[in-house]
Amino acid sequence: MVIAIVMSTRYQITMTRSDNIRSLINRLARLDAAETWESPLNPAQIGALEYLARANRFSRSPSHVADYLGTTRGTMSQTLKSLARRGFVEERRSETDKRSISYELTGAGRPFASRGRDLIEAIEALPETERAGLDAALSDLLAFQLRRGGMRQFGVCRACTHHRVTQDGPFCALLALKLLPEEVDQICHEQEAA
Repeated sequence: MVIAIVMSTRYQITMTRSDNIRSLINRLARLDAAETWESPLNPAQIGALEYLARANRFSRSPSHVADYLGTTRGTMSQTLKSLARRGFVEERRSETDKRSISYELTGAGRPFASRGRDLIEAIEALPETERAGLDAALSDLLAFQLRRGGMRQFGVCRACTHHRVTQDGPFCALLALKLLPEEVDQICHEQEAA
């Protein structure tokens, strides 16, 4: 018993504010993922479904999902194939390039893409000014981490430098394509902040 106390005080770790913030973020992420423990799907599968529910039609390949979630492409390919076998997503081959695959959420997968109500309720309980500050701080932190790791930012179309509004509706100047109205609020892998 004494040894444990001596060991614990001898090896006591002093946490900085940055250590504490990291710990809080990690714990919140784990608690959010814990809502899926009674689900038939694991947290990686739920994460893939959540991403697909928010991504535009140009951003649903296994590599895009892997890049967004910070995992390997092989792991994500296997995750998506497993979800397809279970009927939660549907595989789509490109008409122009048969090697190119993307995935679309099915009706069976949609309910699993909208979990996380406990954390959302906790966030919504904060005063608006605190939510706005938290949103800005976490967005800046994520952008810094992504830049540092040389990773893509991703983001919604309407906040992209390539987004245009024409007489015919929303338009992507990068891809030279008309966008569907709902796509302006979806995640795009090509997004460059305006």
